[in-house]
Amino acid sequence: MLRRKTIMNESRVRHLYSLGRALTRKGIFLQDTNQKTRMQSISALVETTKEDSTGFTTFSNDGNEIRRRFLEFFALRGHIVLPGSSLVPNDPTVLLTIAGMLQFKPVFLGQVPRQVPRATTSQKCLRTNDVENVGRTARHHTFFEMLGNFSFGDYFKQDAIRWAWELAIDEFKLPVERVWVSVFEDDDEAMKIWRDEIGMPEERIKRMGKDDNFWASGPTGPCGPCSEMYYDFHPEEGTVTADLGDDSRFLEFYNLVFMQFNRKDDGSLELLKQKNIDTGLGLERMARILQNVPNNYETDLIFPIIRCAAKLAGVNYEAADDRSKRLLKVIGDHSRAVVYLISDGVSPSNLGRGYIVRRLIRRVVRMGRLLGIRGDGKGNLEGTFLPTLAKVAVGMSTEIDPDVKHNASRIYQELHGEELKFVQTLERGEKLLEQLLEEAVASEKGTSKPSLAGKGVFMLYDTYGYPIELTEEVAAERGVSIDLEGFEAEMEGQRKQSQAAHNVVKLSLGGAAAELSTMIPETEFLGYTALESDSFVSALLCKGVSILEAHAGDEVEVVLDRTPFYAESGGQIGDRGLLVTGGNTQGEVSSILQVLDVQKAGGSLFLHKSVVQQGKVAIGMKVKALVETTLRKSVQNHHTATHLLQAALKRVLGSEVSQAGSLVAFDRLRFDFNFSRPMTDMEIAQVENFINEWISLAVPLDWQIMPLLEAKKAGAIAMFGEKYGERVRVVNVPGISLELCGGTHVNNTSEIRGFKVISEQGIASGIRRIEAVAGSAYIDYVNARDNIVKQLISTLKVKADDLPSRITGLLEETRLAKSEAANLRAEVACAKVEALADSALIVGPANARVLSTSLGDVDPESLKLAAEHMLKLLGDPAAIILGSCTRGDKVSFVAAFSQKVVEHGLQAGNFVSKIARLCGGGGGGRPNFAQAGGKHPEKLTDALDQARDELKNALLHCSE
Repeated sequence: MLRRKTIMNESRVRHLYSLGRALTRKGIFLQDTNQKTRMQSISALVETTKEDSTGFTTFSNDGNEIRRRFLEFFALRGHIVLPGSSLVPNDPTVLLTIAGMLQFKPVFLGQVPRQVPRATTSQKCLRTNDVENVGRTARHHTFFEMLGNFSFGDYFKQDAIRWAWELAIDEFKLPVERVWVSVFEDDDEAMKIWRDEIGMPEERIKRMGKDDNFWASGPTGPCGPCSEMYYDFHPEEGTVTADLGDDSRFLEFYNLVFMQFNRKDDGSLELLKQKNIDTGLGLERMARILQNVPNNYETDLIFPIIRCAAKLAGVNYEAADDRSKRLLKVIGDHSRAVVYLISDGVSPSNLGRGYIVRRLIRRVVRMGRLLGIRGDGKGNLEGTFLPTLAKVAVGMSTEIDPDVKHNASRIYQELHGEELKFVQTLERGEKLLEQLLEEAVASEKGTSKPSLAGKGVFMLYDTYGYPIELTEEVAAERGVSIDLEGFEAEMEGQRKQSQAAHNVVKLSLGGAAAELSTMIPETEFLGYTALESDSFVSALLCKGVSILEAHAGDEVEVVLDRTPFYAESGGQIGDRGLLVTGGNTQGEVSSILQVLDVQKAGGSLFLHKSVVQQGKVAIGMKVKALVETTLRKSVQNHHTATHLLQAALKRVLGSEVSQAGSLVAFDRLRFDFNFSRPMTDMEIAQVENFINEWISLAVPLDWQIMPLLEAKKAGAIAMFGEKYGERVRVVNVPGISLELCGGTHVNNTSEIRGFKVISEQGIASGIRRIEAVAGSAYIDYVNARDNIVKQLISTLKVKADDLPSRITGLLEETRLAKSEAANLRAEVACAKVEALADSALIVGPANARVLSTSLGDVDPESLKLAAEHMLKLLGDPAAIILGSCTRGDKVSFVAAFSQKVVEHGLQAGNFVSKIARLCGGGGGGRPNFAQAGGKHPEKLTDALDQARDELKNALLHCSE
């Protein structure tokens, strides 16, 4: 079937993208409020592009096609097609991008002026609050795409509803009788539009309460009613008993949020001056509908990954049982999610976003092992299968995020390393499960069946990634049940924490700063070209409260109409300096404020965090703003050096290296980057040589403001975590570096003077950190190291060139002395225990020897050697428990059991662990040898006596 004439191919969508931006720059959308004129303007340009079109494409209902059709549908209706943002948001209230509207939050808040009146996007999103439902339901995902159209004070309910209907019915050809809608119970306006203007039968319009159909960003702030569109899979069931919450019949595919109210602190609602539209259409859901498949996973957006996983597992998906299909769905969903997360700079770790990646990866590995995938699934048991799945996801990524293919090698490396580590963790989990089962059996009382506590089962699941299904299976084989209720209670606690942390977009500033952002003009920044200015005090804040004036000793935040002070952003810390007010003809000043830091509020107001040192300051006063020039020069040296560092790393380590965070301070710079191994000394030296060479070349810098797309086409690198507008500042070190950056920089690389790496280390899996110094901090560092060398020369009485060999010699002498001392201590310990050989008990018909005694102040290693020595002396069967107490407070135990003792059923690891608990400690080891520790030396004697008695009783019936 040929597509309709208004639907264009991919090249024309891209053309519309650039046309929309051109119109925005010309002011057509911003200045022309007449919708008809606006539509005529865009239609004329669209008609022009038709002459250059390569023709129409065949409609196939694949995910890429659905995305393109959605975006061009709204482009033809005056919306600017804007790029989606990273999964890592520049927003402290959320860990990840969880909604399509997140990048527009500052506009909805009024923090920044709108750049366009209406926009449309395809946004990558990721949520983990319902991760346990993935694979179990037909629609739950972690990673998903949200297609959205947005109005910033432009159109409202009528157009939003009309276009949603046209998109669903005219564009996507959904059968009219299968579409239902919901409206907020009090939203008569939306009800009327759907019923009277659209013609939707009233029996297919459901009024619903605030839990379902009222959107709020939080307890206060912008909010409004919703209207949702649903697809009916079973219209034959009629309308009388229809329940839109029935997932087996209905699927919500489009949500229209009418942001028309502001909720005040007292809970009351007031109409917003600027009413907004925020919508979201789930791409995976629409694909399921149009492709006529039973669930979202079996669409072309996910199923290729599932098919690959099934092949590795040797499973036929179509013929598989429900359990196997569920596991494969989880693998498909999570594999896609981690590919995009890692591409956006998130590496596996135990904190924040990194933990989310790690958790998803571990779930994939667990599910794969449950399906029988070992190694790479192709016969190499030492290999990994995640990179194979990732290659499928990367191959499908071009139209979602072209950067994914560029980052492919890093993605595969991260997944390979993380999978290998987790397989080892799983094996440790198996050992812990064995220990828990032994303890459960040992604690069995009477006829009751032993049970694993829910807390232990959850620890296996959450910490070691051990599947609960496997725990149940292994436990059942041992005749042990598991406390499922306790496990679910632990799971519910984690679930609530996850929901609270990851699934709310807080659309509010709060306090006086929020009010100020709507009442006073934004601060004009002069700091690129000036370090001082005459300014006026626009506002004062003290402890978050607006005030009229402040006096000597007060800590206050000063808002100026214009400022040369840089406010912290992009990794660069805020400037310091003075605000001077008043004065007389003799040059005396009446007030002085010391500026300690500068922060941004609402993206537009600069808060000068200050202490009034002399006099007073009041709103409306004229001040002289003076930046501390020495500190500014230092931070500029470090910021430009950071750009040079990234360029040098790419040349030495490869172009895949990308920034993962930074700090630009007065005394140093810190640069985090994606790399899978430590840098060698030679690589660090190469980086330093590149940078110092560029410094010596005295390269002049230049910068300019340009459209974001133009900057990216020119090859400009974006700073990690930064949020960019339509137009960006591009800092260019010609031939070396080109980056999007709003920070301050030197005019010429020669100003940096020198660069030195002071440390390189790993801070998370796949993330390295370099700390370095430049400028005056570099000079200070070199001088300090020179002083240390001079002191060593004087102390060791050698020349500077001979220092390495002299220090190496001293270290070797120390090592030999320590080794000799350790040998002597071991000999003493062995001598002590030999003297006690005759005191060993002879137990049972097999004449088993039992020795449980303290050797006094003996270190753990010597205690171990003494136990091994004594076991050889006593022969087989023999059981030895030795204890010691070093430094008066640290207890050590060693258990050594001969082969026949182990065969009799005694395990050194379990036994010594139990004894150590009497001294407030614990430990473990092999069946024949184990070590433990404790912290109550006063209980050592009693513990050893009990050990002797228990060994004696256990070995009484030991036979030859």
